Amino acid sequence: MSEERIIPDAAEFASVASGATVFWTNVFQSLLVAAVVLWVLDIPRSVFGIGFYTEQFLTICLGLTLALAYIADTSRPRTILDWVAVIASLALCGYIALRYEHLTLDAAFLPLDALIVSILLIALIAEASRRTNGWGFVSMIAGIAVYVYISPHLPGDFQTRYVSPERMITYVGLDLNGAIGNILQVAVLVVIPFTILGQVLARTGGADFFADISMAAMGRFRGGAAKIAVVGSALFGMISGSAVSNVLAVGIVTIPTMVKSGFTPHRSAAIESVGSTGGQLMPPVMGAAAFIMAEFLQVPYGSVCIAAAIPALLYYLCLFFHVDLEAAKHKIGAAKIAEAPAVSVVLKSGWHFLVPIAFLVFALMYPELSNLTPEKAAIYSTAILIVLAMIFGYRGKRLGVMDMLRAIMETGRVSLDIILIGAAAGIMVGIMSISGLAFSMTIQLLTLAAGNVFLLLMLIAVLAFILGIGLPTVSVYILTATLLAPALVKLGVTPMAAHMFVMYNGILSMITPPVAFAAYAAANIARTDGWTTGWMACVVGWSTFILPFLFVLTPSLLMDGSWTEIVLNFSRVTFGIWLGTIAAVGFSFARLNPAGRAIYALISLAVVLPPEAFSGAIWINVAGATAAIVLLAIHWMRGKKGAAEVPATPY
Repeated sequence: MSEERIIPDAAEFASVASGATVFWTNVFQSLLVAAVVLWVLDIPRSVFGIGFYTEQFLTICLGLTLALAYIADTSRPRTILDWVAVIASLALCGYIALRYEHLTLDAAFLPLDALIVSILLIALIAEASRRTNGWGFVSMIAGIAVYVYISPHLPGDFQTRYVSPERMITYVGLDLNGAIGNILQVAVLVVIPFTILGQVLARTGGADFFADISMAAMGRFRGGAAKIAVVGSALFGMISGSAVSNVLAVGIVTIPTMVKSGFTPHRSAAIESVGSTGGQLMPPVMGAAAFIMAEFLQVPYGSVCIAAAIPALLYYLCLFFHVDLEAAKHKIGAAKIAEAPAVSVVLKSGWHFLVPIAFLVFALMYPELSNLTPEKAAIYSTAILIVLAMIFGYRGKRLGVMDMLRAIMETGRVSLDIILIGAAAGIMVGIMSISGLAFSMTIQLLTLAAGNVFLLLMLIAVLAFILGIGLPTVSVYILTATLLAPALVKLGVTPMAAHMFVMYNGILSMITPPVAFAAYAAANIARTDGWTTGWMACVVGWSTFILPFLFVLTPSLLMDGSWTEIVLNFSRVTFGIWLGTIAAVGFSFARLNPAGRAIYALISLAVVLPPEAFSGAIWINVAGATAAIVLLAIHWMRGKKGAAEVPATPY
């Protein structure tokens, strides 16, 4: 036998390695998803009588996730070190799961085996998180870890208590407030079931159905292509909860259609990125941060959905106003779509997509009646969706059983970043908890704000923006909820409003340069510049910058108040946002010069000013609303006069 037959060449070795990577990737993600579904449905205990700690199960899932993270990246070839990391992840997490009770009981005495497994686990999580989410979050955690060893030597409120490195490492590695804690539990047991639902919905034609219903409902109006993007992104975002996924699923259709209708590529991409980002705020599913918020606040997830409803509606109303005024300004008519379907036709062929969503909404809003946890409701909704989709299909297509299983199992790879963020965030929270850094940060913020709530809000908004540069929304929320939200609560802001405030400021990282993940994804589809698109998105989604201040100072915007207060404040803020959008676009019933835009902006601020801000603020609202009505009447008459002097243009 020749030497060439004994020693395979590089190409043959690469082919074998690639085949092994694909095989084990499928195995790990299938095991991860199957394990989560079985655990959520309580199959191990109820059917097989197997019981063990939730943390043991989370450790097993973390091991599969780490193994998957080291081989799932197809952009570069696997090395021997990657496979060593895979084996180490599985072996280490298997050991922790088997010895969990012993390790945690003895952790206070800092045994050598607990210290070693904690060091290895932290290292594996950090490297996997770096590979999946970049250096941003890992660097932040490393910076916090360094700070807690400098801070004991700092003066006054900047001090934290000293903790030995051995105790710190063991604590964040094995304690319930560390890597294998509540945040990881939410990422694994709650986010994965909802991600499965989103994956199956997209694969079975749900994204197409939402796009079609939006097209049928909005396509014939002026700026119809952009309105399709707004409504479609809101509908699909209700289930997907991911800004970038929403852009890729909906934007691939809406962005080219907007460009063809007359919107510039930059504005088309900006509109879609803002619309898709709102999916993280849109009940019933929202984004992963909302589930973690419910865990932080120790409230039912339905309570978070109820509180988020009005802010999300205001967010999308602002976007809708923008595209309508922009279309009027540039005389952009209906969407240029041949044979656009009627609403009745779309509903007739895709009604079955609404059934699992209605079931999910009911289960989330009335858990005492459904007797279902959010994650179990998501699994049941997925089962309903699968059955109906296989019976009825959409657009004449039906997925087979294998296609459906493939869509479900790919959730493992799709959920990688969230699970790793959950584990890494557990490390960060553990460091801040044992060192007292979170309490120290609260004292520092209160000292800087000098007891002024508005000043504290401004300070936290700036810090949230800085923390959000380069980090996904979930990472930003966990950081800000741990470091910043407690200071707001100390000054009397309700916990729900405080956490909503930091979450809203956290999502700004999706549309605000220099990172702007959603804006860059949309710009890539539009084949235009991501930097310019990001700044355009800030103008289009300008309400996101002020809405958090409004609902903190006006609790009825979070459904905290009487129905009279809720309706009146919602109407007032909607009117004010419309006036502000007129200023941003530069058009009311006619084009506005810079002075006119400035006047509308000032009147908008007067209208949206929270009546609770200070004594007499209500009279500023009244004055602003009165001035707005007078100004709109003047511009309406001018616009009507101008239209009479030139041939009418339908739009």
